[in-house]
Amino acid sequence: MNLQGKNKMAEMPVKSLLLNMGAPMMISMLGQAFYNVVDTFFVSHIPDTAQVADMGDKGINALTLAFPIQMLIMALGVGTGVGINAMIAKNLGRGDREQASRTAGNAIFVTLCYFVLIFLFGLTASEVFIHSQTADAVIAGMGTTYLRIITIFSFGTLGYMCLEKIVMGTGRTTITMVCQLAGAITNIILDPIMIYGLFGCPAMGVAGAAGATVIGQFVSLIGISVVYFKKDIGIDNSFRYLRPEKRALKNIYSIGLPAIVMQILTPIMSYALNLILGAISVSAVTAYGVYYKLQNFIFMPGYGLNNASIPIISYNYGAKDKDRVSQTIRYGLFYVSVIMLIGIVLLQLFARQIVGIFSVTEESHQLCVLALRIITCGFFFAGANIILQGVCQALGKGGYSLVISLLRFVVLALPLAWGFSMTANAATLVWLALPIAEAGACLTAFVFTKKTYQKSFAK
Repeated sequence: MNLQGKNKMAEMPVKSLLLNMGAPMMISMLGQAFYNVVDTFFVSHIPDTAQVADMGDKGINALTLAFPIQMLIMALGVGTGVGINAMIAKNLGRGDREQASRTAGNAIFVTLCYFVLIFLFGLTASEVFIHSQTADAVIAGMGTTYLRIITIFSFGTLGYMCLEKIVMGTGRTTITMVCQLAGAITNIILDPIMIYGLFGCPAMGVAGAAGATVIGQFVSLIGISVVYFKKDIGIDNSFRYLRPEKRALKNIYSIGLPAIVMQILTPIMSYALNLILGAISVSAVTAYGVYYKLQNFIFMPGYGLNNASIPIISYNYGAKDKDRVSQTIRYGLFYVSVIMLIGIVLLQLFARQIVGIFSVTEESHQLCVLALRIITCGFFFAGANIILQGVCQALGKGGYSLVISLLRFVVLALPLAWGFSMTANAATLVWLALPIAEAGACLTAFVFTKKTYQKSFAK
């Protein structure tokens, strides 16, 4: 099919379009997952010292305690990006290039504001945040070092996520995949060099892991910046669009604000679970850290599919094409179910071998294997939640997505986890909280999506 002069989001068959746009995004999201998994892997192999044993466990624990703030940074970027992505695609679907350009410029402005806030947090509050979760001086020291570097140099990841969503909104997803992978590969190469001190580089431990991550993120940012500022991607990038405009900001946050709040629920859940699991054992916190990084390899492709479906739905909603919106929802649910099935099979059959790549204590290893086998029972529900939340966002009902996330991460998950942690068999039962929460949220998600779809095309 010749798509020259046409936007593929309006012309290409939806079944192929979702894969065409989704595959690069899935690969891009997997690249993002590599950042934290690679850091965790190499940190787990930091050798013990004469003064400190189990350095690998302590290193993973430190990264786990810092991870909620990393997820907060991601929440600001991804949540705002949902609004950016949807509004740019919707305006292009209407043929309004000027407003799409204003949306992009205002997106860059708010990203600069985010960076200033995160930078100040890194300078002043990193140590307090880490110490609120642990009394172990070694873990606290490593966690503070890692978190401070990640936050002070957070512009790499914030800037990349902003420009990535702008480019995605125009339907150009292969470009973002290449930039993301470039950063991930850079991180993989630099991690062992900077952590262990290879090729003349001093051994920096967790500081090296943070430094490698930051450098990788800036590599991705440089790549996407060249595309945005030097190539014609269907919108204008004049600096005059950086001036804050009420309409553009309102449009971004009408969808983006609920998405930001929704994304922030993940670090809130992670922080609360660190406290709940810490009351059970230090090994439980380490096990959760390893589990979460491994889970991302399954969930990130699902989020990539979600990121592909949002601009497709938004574009065709703006163009009033009900049939293509419906097809996108159906194929999105089908594809994400396939992804989750693959994840369930792999993690159920090979959980012990996969966890074995990390150098952790036997107790942490056993708890992580147990967590993987229990939590994967809820993966089908989680996959459906990911897609249906994106549908609600794309159709302008970000509040519904927020409610679904509240159920998944706070309203159901945390009380259940706390209740199970009070039982005699807490180390086993506590993991049940997550699949139960996903199942409860999924039922609500289907009800909300049906209601939203019907109202969106009622006229």
